[in-house]
Amino acid sequence: MSRADWSDRELHFVGIGGSGMSGLALIARALGASVTGSDRSESRYMPQLRAAGIEPVIGQRAGNVPDGAEVVYSTAVPADNPERLRAREPGAGGELHRSQLLAQIAACKRCVAVAGTHGKTTTSGMLVSILRGCGMDPAYVVGAELVQTARSAEWGDGEWIVVEADESDRSLLQLSPEIVVLTNAELDHHATYGSLAEVEDVFRRFLTGVRVAAIWDRPRLTALGTGAEAVFPYDAIEPRPSASGVSFRWRVPGTAQRAGAVTGRGAAEPAAAAPEELPVTLNVNGVHNAINAAGALSAATFAGAEPQRAAAALQSFAGARGRLEHLGETPNGARVYYDYAHHPTEVAATLAAARTLGAARLLVVFQPHLFSRTLALAAEFGRALATADLCGVLDIYPAREHGEDFPGITGRVVEAAAVAAGAGEVAWVPTLVDAQRWLQSVLEPGDVCVVMGAGNIDALGRALVDGTTLS
Repeated sequence: MSRADWSDRELHFVGIGGSGMSGLALIARALGASVTGSDRSESRYMPQLRAAGIEPVIGQRAGNVPDGAEVVYSTAVPADNPERLRAREPGAGGELHRSQLLAQIAACKRCVAVAGTHGKTTTSGMLVSILRGCGMDPAYVVGAELVQTARSAEWGDGEWIVVEADESDRSLLQLSPEIVVLTNAELDHHATYGSLAEVEDVFRRFLTGVRVAAIWDRPRLTALGTGAEAVFPYDAIEPRPSASGVSFRWRVPGTAQRAGAVTGRGAAEPAAAAPEELPVTLNVNGVHNAINAAGALSAATFAGAEPQRAAAALQSFAGARGRLEHLGETPNGARVYYDYAHHPTEVAATLAAARTLGAARLLVVFQPHLFSRTLALAAEFGRALATADLCGVLDIYPAREHGEDFPGITGRVVEAAAVAAGAGEVAWVPTLVDAQRWLQSVLEPGDVCVVMGAGNIDALGRALVDGTTLS
C-alpha cells in the first residue's frame, strides 16, 4: 500500500485516547486519512490528537462512527462494543484490528521490528533515538510515550519505520519486517499460549524469511532464527551499573554483514578478523537496559547507521514512560518511581536497576495483572518481590478477565509467595487507598519506592508525589 492510498480512507478509532491507539491515529492522519475516534474518558494523549485536527468524542455510541468508516479496535475492546457493532452492519465500513492497521503502516517503509516477551518498548525507543541521532529520521510506533519526543508514534521522512511486534495475540505474524530484534522469549500470556514451546514456535515463524535477525546471544533464542537469512547474536559485554546509568562494551557487526543487510543482498558471514568492540554509556539504569541497548545498536547498524555515531546517539535516550519512570519525591523526601513491569522477569530486572539508585531502603508496591498470569506465576512473583526491603501487594487488576473464572485467586497468593520467598516485610494492601496509607506510615527520607504493575497503580505514585489523598 502506498502513501497516496491513504487520502481516500476514513478511519474511526475505538479507544483513541490510549497510548498505542492515539499513535496509530496520528500516523494515519499524517498519511492523509480522515480520522475520528472515541474513548470513555479524557487522557493525556488527547491534546496531541486535537493539535493534529482530530477531535475525540467522549463516550462510545454507534452514532460516533461516520458512515462508511473503517472501525479500528484493539483486543481490549469487546465484540459487543456499540461502535464495533455499527461497523458490522450492512453497508458499514467494517472492522480493522489495530495490528492489521499497524501492518499496513509498516508496509509503507522498510521495517525494523522489535519482538520479545520483555524489553520491546525500551529497545524500540533506543532504536528510534539512535536513528534520529544519526540523521535517519525514522517513523515509529512504540508501546509507550518516549521521554525524548513526548510521543509514542511519529511519521518521519526517513526510509525506515521502527515498530513493536506483539506476540500477546500472535498479531506480530501480520508484519513483514526486513530486520528483527528478538530480546527474549518467555511464557507470559497464558490465555493465548499453553506452553513456552508455543511461544517459541510463533517467534520462529516470525523470524523466517527476515533479512537479518539480531537475537540476544542465548542458544535457545538464536536457535529460533534458523529461518532468517542471517542471525547476529548480540549481548552487553561486562555491563557496569551505577546510580547514573550503565556502561558496557558492544560487539559491532562486521562491515560485510552491515553492507549486506543495508543493500538487501543478505548478511555475509562474519569476517575472520576479531570483531570490533565499542564502549557505550547509557543514562538509564539497569543491566537489562544494557542488553536492550546492544540489540538496538546492532539493528541500527544493519539499517545503515554508522556504529560510532550510533553509540554516541544512544546517550540522548532518556527512557520511556512507565519504565522506571521517576515521578518525583514525597513531602518527606522519599523518591518515587513507576514501572509497568507485570511479569516476574521484569519485576526482578526493575528492582535490580532500582538498587543502583543509591537508596537507603528499596520499597515496592506491586499490583498483579490478570488472574491467569497470577495463577501461573505466583511463586516467581514472590521470589522477585522478595529482593526489595519492604513489599506491598495489591489485589489483582483484572483487565479483560473475570474473577469468577478463577476461584480463590487473589493478590494474596502473591503476598504468600513473597513471604515464603523470605521477604523482609510484606504488607497486604488490597486497594490503592490501603497502599497509600501503608506507604505514608513507612516511607522515610532516602527511601526509593517503586509502584509497579500494568493496571492503574501509577495513580498511587502520582498521589504520593502530589500529596493528594486517594479515595
